[in-house]
Amino acid sequence: MIKNKKQGSIKVFDFFSGCGGTSAGLKQAGMDIIMAIDIDKEALDTLEYNLSPQIIINKDIQQVDVNEVDAVVKRYNKKNYILFCGCAPCQPFSTQNKKRFQQSDKRLNLLNQFLRFVEKSEPDFILCENVPGLQKIGNDGPLPNFICRLRELGYYVPEPRIIYAHKYGIPQTRKRLVLIASKLGQISYPEETHGPGKLSYNTVRDSISYLPPIKHGKSHPDENKYPNHRCAALQDINLKRIQCIKAGQGRNDWPEELRLKCHEKHKGHSDVYGRLDWDAPSVTLTTKCINISNGRFGHPEQDRALSIREAACLQTFPKNFKFMGSSLTEMAKQVGNAVPVELARIFGDMFMEHITQYKRGEKNG
Repeated sequence: MIKNKKQGSIKVFDFFSGCGGTSAGLKQAGMDIIMAIDIDKEALDTLEYNLSPQIIINKDIQQVDVNEVDAVVKRYNKKNYILFCGCAPCQPFSTQNKKRFQQSDKRLNLLNQFLRFVEKSEPDFILCENVPGLQKIGNDGPLPNFICRLRELGYYVPEPRIIYAHKYGIPQTRKRLVLIASKLGQISYPEETHGPGKLSYNTVRDSISYLPPIKHGKSHPDENKYPNHRCAALQDINLKRIQCIKAGQGRNDWPEELRLKCHEKHKGHSDVYGRLDWDAPSVTLTTKCINISNGRFGHPEQDRALSIREAACLQTFPKNFKFMGSSLTEMAKQVGNAVPVELARIFGDMFMEHITQYKRGEKNG
């Protein structure tokens, strides 16, 4: 089937799509977004507004019929390549998860749910992203079983790789596990581009310094020019705390009278209430990236937490990408759950080059 494909584009089916970080990056790489599937209606509203996929399915993936998706795949797969991306919610495996996950957690089954669609449609390419903790569950966990089944289906699957986002130009020290697979043949992960001996890391300053100042609890009045440049309000005590520290500093730099009793004998979580450093990549953004009590999410110099727009910039969303949502908390969840757009674009370019190399080899053969 693959050898009969013409010069069609790559058609993307985005499972667990969220607000569209992966889709946005793949679209930048020249792919067409055909379908987005997610249980979160507000996240899908954001994706639809910005990316306009042909089909949106707002359901729990366990309730989605594989035949419904496969019927759409069949419209395109004779003349086009098909890519399934599946970046399932990662909370059960995250180091930020304070409670050890339970084997009964339904989210552990999401990779197997994704596999149902792969087995039915056998897309040409697969892209999965999750937190590194996914590979620590054991030899009988969801990831080894997933890889084994892909290889049985005829995919070339290199070993999953830990990807450090800042080493690919993303202004954030985000660490994720990425899995790629191809029906065409051997495929390799893109090379790191930033770091010692390479390009300099992109920084917080590079990403958000263009934005005008705003006060805590406020938004910029020009929503068209600076969409979602809104931030949460601070309690008086937290305003005092952030006012007394500089860029790159945190709770350990507070005066004694502002310190929390719960921190007196607790040396961990030193990032909470901290300010980002202008001239370094940011820390990993989470779903609570607009709350200074949940991480080093303070603006480097303004007395407030990050705005939604600033968090989106650190996730490399385009400046005009607008987030829909009933609250700042909902929009922050969308931003924190997303795959950085630029990282998805880099992997999209990798798949496009993979096709070029395949066709070159086919011609030479």
